[in-house]
Amino acid sequence: MIPLIVTGACGRMGRAVLSCALEAKDFEIAAALEAPDHPLVGKTVAESCGIAGCQLRIESALSSLEDKKAVIVDFSTPEASLKYLSFASEQRFSMVIGTTGFEKLQMERIKKASEKIPIVYATNMSVGVNLLFKLVGEAAWILGPDYDTEIIEIHHRFKKDAPSGTAKTLAEKIAGARLESPSNLVHGREGMSGGRKPGEIGIHALRAGDVIGEHTVIFSNLGERIEMTHRCHSRNTFALGALRASRFVYDHAPGFFNMQDVLGIK
Repeated sequence: MIPLIVTGACGRMGRAVLSCALEAKDFEIAAALEAPDHPLVGKTVAESCGIAGCQLRIESALSSLEDKKAVIVDFSTPEASLKYLSFASEQRFSMVIGTTGFEKLQMERIKKASEKIPIVYATNMSVGVNLLFKLVGEAAWILGPDYDTEIIEIHHRFKKDAPSGTAKTLAEKIAGARLESPSNLVHGREGMSGGRKPGEIGIHALRAGDVIGEHTVIFSNLGERIEMTHRCHSRNTFALGALRASRFVYDHAPGFFNMQDVLGIK
């Protein structure tokens, strides 16, 4: 059994991870964590997350597991993630990070920690999205710079960061395939913006209702248009990907990995 420590346990993704892990045959929930001031700290997972039969209590602090290793599955905030990262480094726990919105220096801390512990970091844990990352890079390389590229992403009204981490990764894959700078991004357009400049990658972030996640990449020249779209119908998609990453990273040597490493499609 692989012991899991699930952070942000009462959040949308935390609940999905807990639910999927409890249904799986090879995981045990070692701890379910929330922020110290969260009103559900002290309640059981069954009470607070609506997951029947799980009497594990929501905790606010990490603790070591006697004679055990564990995987921390983290969908929280950048600030909280770094606290969990420090604990994981001390305990030599593995870590799966699905939190987005990290700044450059924060990402450097994560990569530095991966010299001591194995870490899977992904802006999107979906198997389908990670296949899209690979296919988009291949399409960009084959089509070349003559095809204009636009990325459209839609998420629920509660998402705090924009554009999504997935949209940024798509832009990086496209720019990398074309040997261009990923900084050549245009975030929406307004007014007399002039004609499209060579090498631009347009990114458009939409926020509406309860959309879980949708990403479309458009490649277009003066004669045709190709669209590649991934739509997520359930957060369990991300949770199942995180569990797949947990199986990969548990007992693995230290290193900084992504979902394409997990899936073997690099």
